[in-house]
Amino acid sequence: MRRVAMLCVAFLLVCGCGSSPTETPAPPPVVQVWPSFDAKRARTDRGLVVKAHGGTLSQVLVYEGGESVAGRLDESRTTWRTDWTLKPAAEYTVTATAARAGAPATVAMGRLRTRAPEETFQVAATAPLPGETVGTGMPVIIDFDAPVEDKAAVERALEVRTATPVEGAWRWTGDTRVIFRTRRFWAARQQVTVTAHLAGVRAADGRYGATDSTFSFTVGRRQTSSIDTRTHQMLVHRDGAVAQRMAISAGMATTFEYTTTSGVHLTMDKGNPVRMVSPGREKGDPGFYDMMIDHAVRISNSGEYVHAKNNVWAQGRANVSHGCINSRPDQAAWFYDTSLRGDPITITGTGRELEWDNGWGFWQLSWEKWRQGSALAETDAAGGWVPKR
Repeated sequence: MRRVAMLCVAFLLVCGCGSSPTETPAPPPVVQVWPSFDAKRARTDRGLVVKAHGGTLSQVLVYEGGESVAGRLDESRTTWRTDWTLKPAAEYTVTATAARAGAPATVAMGRLRTRAPEETFQVAATAPLPGETVGTGMPVIIDFDAPVEDKAAVERALEVRTATPVEGAWRWTGDTRVIFRTRRFWAARQQVTVTAHLAGVRAADGRYGATDSTFSFTVGRRQTSSIDTRTHQMLVHRDGAVAQRMAISAGMATTFEYTTTSGVHLTMDKGNPVRMVSPGREKGDPGFYDMMIDHAVRISNSGEYVHAKNNVWAQGRANVSHGCINSRPDQAAWFYDTSLRGDPITITGTGRELEWDNGWGFWQLSWEKWRQGSALAETDAAGGWVPKR
């Protein structure tokens, strides 16, 4: 009996094993890297992309020159790409790990090298200057040292980071200049960092960005001024409170050039003194002048300043200047000392409008019109603003 029982158990065991289907292991995921490993002259302007097929990416590590390269995964965790373009003539090392349930992980490791450009371009100048403290209306102006044809590619490489969230847009005013303006004035007392991630960006055929460029500036206190040329008064507010009341004299308006412009101006620079010469006139001509003016704060490119002048008989009573705003010497000195580049000054009451491209008259454009100057936006048939694709 004992022998029979053992045979039955063995039979049952054999039958049990034979009835279980054989499970086929899942294939490991496939990792694809572009530009491909071992590339010697990889393109820079499309960045680096890692994709997982048949699984998801669990880790992607990319290094260049010993430094980690920033990038991010998409929502499906199947595609990772660099945040910015690749540096020219640089070597990148990549380690990418992909996983799949029921399958061994795949680890792809390799290196690649990017091509050197035929020509390069870079940031030539900026406003504000690095470390400068500015007013709340200050634009960000970037000048390049070579013409930019692919403006959209360059604009996508420009990053503005602020302590207080802000809505802003870039506008091109030529092939070598792009300007950032906020929708509303900057929030006061914060730091702003601007980075042009130009390394590897294609600006034109054969011309690529050489290096990235970063600078920071500080938005100072909120100071705004309003000038009414009809009442001949200037009111300066600082952080919401009245800081100064100034009697002024504006342009006499006997000619176009002697008419002060109305609109939102920004303080641009200042000098003490500044030499002022009548435009288009020579010595001996009617209306010619050549004089040194104290405590002059420039507010346009058409010769307009807020400055000192000892003609207190006219200030607060009549407009007799050649287009500038003049005030009592002690008050002009105070305004000079307390002004920052980018402080807004709104002038009303004249028959001449400030052109948006006269100096820093950028606030003369509506927000919708300002955005139309972006290389990343276009206007639809109804006149609205839509992003370019």
